[in-house]
Amino acid sequence: MARILKILIPLVLILSAFKPAMSQLRVSVEDGLREPLPIAFAPFVTKNGASPNMGRDLADVAIADLESSRLFRAIDPSAFIQTPAAATIAPRFPDWRQINAQALVVGTVGNEPDGRIRVEFRLWDVLGEVQLVGQAYVTQRENWRRISHLVADTVYKWLTGEKGYFDTRIVYVAESGTADRKVKRLAIMDQDGANHSYLTNGRNLVLTPRFSPSRQEITYMSYAGRRPRVRILNVDTNQDETLGPIDGMTFAPRFSPDGDKLLFSAEQRGNSDVFALDLRSRRRERLTDHPAIDTSPSFSPNQREIVFNSDRGGTPQLYVMSADGGNARRISFGGGRYATPVWSPRGDLIAFTKIEGGQFGIGVMRSDGSNEKMLSQSYFEESPTWAPNGRVIMFFRRTPTDRKGRGGRSRLFIVDVAGGEPREIVTPGDASDPAWSPLSP
Repeated sequence: MARILKILIPLVLILSAFKPAMSQLRVSVEDGLREPLPIAFAPFVTKNGASPNMGRDLADVAIADLESSRLFRAIDPSAFIQTPAAATIAPRFPDWRQINAQALVVGTVGNEPDGRIRVEFRLWDVLGEVQLVGQAYVTQRENWRRISHLVADTVYKWLTGEKGYFDTRIVYVAESGTADRKVKRLAIMDQDGANHSYLTNGRNLVLTPRFSPSRQEITYMSYAGRRPRVRILNVDTNQDETLGPIDGMTFAPRFSPDGDKLLFSAEQRGNSDVFALDLRSRRRERLTDHPAIDTSPSFSPNQREIVFNSDRGGTPQLYVMSADGGNARRISFGGGRYATPVWSPRGDLIAFTKIEGGQFGIGVMRSDGSNEKMLSQSYFEESPTWAPNGRVIMFFRRTPTDRKGRGGRSRLFIVDVAGGEPREIVTPGDASDPAWSPLSP
């Protein structure tokens, strides 16, 4: 599972970066989804014995990443006037403007003497006729898909001003079997569904995997021997450990932003409260002490506050409290019931599940409860998780079953916080409880 990648120093970090023309080429991501920016992304030119398929595949994966954001529209290569090979030497900008390209990506891939591959690419502002960035990577051949994700992340960052999210992974619960004999095991894949594999064997029920924001680790619930345990798994080394005995039934573990603590809820003597566990000292701290059900805690990015779900007001609603458990205040006041809150990595929004009118939906609101916005609604959807740049949310959606028990399929979807229709992420079988990784190191 190791994802080792040797990256050379970028060939050209910035050329003429402060010319006024460059600042004009910027995709707006704040005011809702607009017309995608047309970008010419040429198949990478192969050299030194590299397969032509490698050049096309590198470009195709990066293009799929960028188009999945719905901020970019790749121009069909059949419309290109200048050849990609010539453009890698010196772009003829009038040719690219003639096909309405506003940005141009050209690159090469070649074999190194030691068997590795070298990938170089350049991003050009066609209207301003300036190079925005150029980089080179050297890596093992099997890492070629990751190179594509890194290229897409770089293009996304330079053209939107925000960090990309394509060089990431998703861990989720893979479901199989019948409704009365469901098998659930942990699975992991790249954010686009590639490089899929299973992390557990399915002998024990697993629930609510959550990625560490700072390490390639996940925490999850395992029901070995019908007793729930909080476990931590390193997804690169497969080292798996139980977090010692925790009194009572435990639920919904989630890492702190620095990865040094776990928040979770535990049921003791029929009551559920929120706790924090220091992963170094193993010291546990009780944060809520209320006769209501307090669950699903999530830290703010600065770790000063925690959002959680509680029915202390009569119905499940969202509350925010200080990191020490004080000053709890309700922030959700719309109709229906609220659940599974999770704070955005940027700190500006809180995602949640809302149950109203017989339907489930995924929405966002500001941390003070204002500007509530529903992004998706259907028969059943739950478990929002944020991309590391705080712009995209993944969740799972389940369809209803008929009288004969058919249906009930569960799938993963992503949606932009600016709006638009959710898009399915294809998995080999049923999928639930997704969790997004941080950007890979």
